Amino acid sequence: MAPSGVIRPSMGAVIESCRAAQLGGAPLRLATRAPTAARPSHLTSQRAAAISTTASLLKRHKYEGARKTRDNNKHRGESAVRRTGPRWRSSVDSEPLPKPVPRDEVPPVETDPNHGLWDFFFDRKTVAQPPAADAAHGRAWMVEELRHKSWDDLHRLWWVCVKERNRIATATWERNKSKLGYGDVEATDRDRQVRLTMRGIKHTLTERFNAWEDARKLAEADPEINLSGAGNGTIYTPAEYLEEETFDETEALAAEESEEKTATEAEPAAASKATATATLDPAELPASSKSEGAAPRL
Repeated sequence: MAPSGVIRPSMGAVIESCRAAQLGGAPLRLATRAPTAARPSHLTSQRAAAISTTASLLKRHKYEGARKTRDNNKHRGESAVRRTGPRWRSSVDSEPLPKPVPRDEVPPVETDPNHGLWDFFFDRKTVAQPPAADAAHGRAWMVEELRHKSWDDLHRLWWVCVKERNRIATATWERNKSKLGYGDVEATDRDRQVRLTMRGIKHTLTERFNAWEDARKLAEADPEINLSGAGNGTIYTPAEYLEEETFDETEALAAEESEEKTATEAEPAAASKATATATLDPAELPASSKSEGAAPRL
């Protein structure tokens, strides 16, 4: 069977002749065409195929994981140069556009003077301190000094350091944004001292935590200490009690009376002895049995 590409021209000529005969006109002489040789089917189909731009769409991959070839651009076809406009009609409100108000007529914005964000600045009038003010600072707290502080003092000092670092960072950001070109060295030195203080606080708290852990381990091994919370709530229960000495008021009163009586009897004898010593004449003293020459030699 001949392909459709070969039969189509001859069928067209036959149809034209039949149409002319029906209209009553003279039949047209058809140009004879030499028969063509048999051609391959794939060449004939390519010659007869119409030109179409949708052929590439048929080549889309259908397998799983294939690359998408469709265009996801929602603004495809819009051009500001060619004034094509949007692809669909936009909605337009009937309300008039707002008119700009001069800056002098704008009411001032009321802010809270005690707002917490003001603490991020050293001064509310200036965004960054001068270098001399940044350089006016002391040294960092040492660990030996922080060991004497309580937990509340260390907690307050830590958050003071956090606020100071926030102020330094805010001032540095403002200087870099405004390209002032000064104050970076002084701010870096000030921030270093604050970080040393915070490091000392961490070191102190680590020491206290280690000491508490050691004490807890010793308490767990001590049979006299109960950390489980069981019982009547007593944590420390000593194994042996020391018996208190009984105090007898009668014996104490008798001892005091005897001491007073002895002191009363000793007072007249001491007074008579002192009187005799005061009335003694030095000339009546007996001569020493030893002479100066018989004194012992050293």
